[in-house]
Amino acid sequence: MKILISADMEGATGVTCPEDVLPGGPGWERMRPLFTGDVNAAVGGLFAGGADAVVVNEAHWTMRNLLLERLDRRAAMITGRHKDLSMMEGVQHGDVDGVVFLGYHAGAGAEGVLAHTYLANSITGVWLDGVRASEGRLNAAVAAEFGVPVVMVIGDDKTVEDAKGYAPEAVGVQVKQCVSRYAARCDPPAVTAEAIAAGAEEAAALAVRREPVVSPHRIEVEFDADHLARAATVAPGVEMCGERRVGFDSPAMYEAIRCFKAVTTLASAAMEEHYG
Repeated sequence: MKILISADMEGATGVTCPEDVLPGGPGWERMRPLFTGDVNAAVGGLFAGGADAVVVNEAHWTMRNLLLERLDRRAAMITGRHKDLSMMEGVQHGDVDGVVFLGYHAGAGAEGVLAHTYLANSITGVWLDGVRASEGRLNAAVAAEFGVPVVMVIGDDKTVEDAKGYAPEAVGVQVKQCVSRYAARCDPPAVTAEAIAAGAEEAAALAVRREPVVSPHRIEVEFDADHLARAATVAPGVEMCGERRVGFDSPAMYEAIRCFKAVTTLASAAMEEHYG
């Protein structure tokens, strides 16, 4: 049994503000061991539940945040950027039985600690097939296309609640309770590690490959400024479909998530320093 952990950082133990997740600062350096601790707790629990292999895919920002030297020696890690499937790299090779979303967060426009979808700001909402979508919902659709179930979701209370809509069978572990976008009631690492490990041990039993679900998808993205939406239409097939809103259709989720990444990259390049 091989399980993939897609590890984001905003939903990790103790993380509450931008300084905690922006690479290079003292807050980020302080949170890297806590983030790695969450991953190690999940790895330990998955092996206790019967996993034969665990691969961790770094999924936050520069994708160079986890401390490899502190990683559980039984796990392997995919680190660095420019991966075909970004946050879901590794799921596409036909040998993964289940995926864990660790350190995930609520989507753009929703309530939750550091809530956003791909871009920290500028995106006010994303819709997948007409349903408002977090990164979790988008990535779950990618996993489904490769026959891989989401077996566990770890984050704040809003993230765990969101997951019930796209992965109702998955084990949810709450490591903090949202107070505001930049505040949370947090449990100490020793407490969250126990909860994550116990949840992961239970979740391992859900890691059973399924029939791939391949179907057309439509993604729409709403920005906080018109010029960002228009910049995104440089990508072939992406068209304005409302005020500050673009949309595109794809024959499968593999193409959809890659086009979505192109949209966010183009919008990022169009941002001005102070006005966005």
